[in-house]
Amino acid sequence: MGEQLTYREAIIRALADELDADVDVVLFGEDIGAAGGVFKTTVGLQERFGTVRVRDTPIAEQAIVGCAIGAAATGLRPVAEIMFADFAAVCFDQIANQAAKLRYMTGGQLHAPMTIRMANGGGVGFAAQHSQTAEGWFLNVPGLKLAVPATAADAYGLLRAAIRDNDPVIVLEHKGLMGGRGDVDTSRPARLGEAEVVRPGRDMTVVATQLMRHRAVEAAELLAAEGIEVEVIDPRTLIPLDLATIVESVVRTGRLACVQECPAGGSWGATVAALVTPTAFTSLDAAPLLISADDTPIPYSGPLEDAWAPSVERIAAELRRLATG
Repeated sequence: MGEQLTYREAIIRALADELDADVDVVLFGEDIGAAGGVFKTTVGLQERFGTVRVRDTPIAEQAIVGCAIGAAATGLRPVAEIMFADFAAVCFDQIANQAAKLRYMTGGQLHAPMTIRMANGGGVGFAAQHSQTAEGWFLNVPGLKLAVPATAADAYGLLRAAIRDNDPVIVLEHKGLMGGRGDVDTSRPARLGEAEVVRPGRDMTVVATQLMRHRAVEAAELLAAEGIEVEVIDPRTLIPLDLATIVESVVRTGRLACVQECPAGGSWGATVAALVTPTAFTSLDAAPLLISADDTPIPYSGPLEDAWAPSVERIAAELRRLATG
């Protein structure tokens, strides 16, 4: 048993533990110092570690990520916060063309041991420019790693693992999960690239991340009352992807669904389906299913936003059809 922490508290604890463990770790971003971050995920860190290691920055995402790349190349382990994942579009060149390619284009002479934290996802009424799940933007950028924690334990463990990694890692922290509480083992970081079988089952495999992981488990419990046993897998990191765990499950269950809080096109779920299908083709009893958000910007209206993302009821209905199809 570990400590009971909220998702938000787990992030603060992970940052504090890495700052304490390694003097080369530095944090910077907008309002992360005295204000404690817009989502209160850096509360108390500047007071504890000082303004040299926990720095407020101007409102300039290009400058934040550019400084992180330079700091990483010269031996530090910077953790840069981009307040909303949506704002990664402002500094996408630095992420995709500089950080991701630094080790490759220098023949291994330079590394970019940097972490970029971003608040991800909807469900909190922040409208179309502040609610996107941005993981799909980074899937086609070799050189990046991508963590998508869904629990307090993973918010802690994956963030510490990211900071210790010698390549650039993007950690997407879901806004709708900040208050969720869970048991956290603070004795060691997690490992990037290891999926978790959240719920065992025999009839189908469901792969889901972040908020959709929790909704998929709720849907699975509804179906269990009908005699349909759903195995739920959280990949925890999309890059690297633990494909072996997913394939092993699909070979046993014969069916695959991916549940995601984003439109279907160019998505991580489509990638998982494309990777699993040729490997487990002879085991599939039905075509892989994508349960996705609508192909529109995210509405501001609460009822419309609720309708936009897959609900527990919609997930259960689509899985029910998959089980009988």
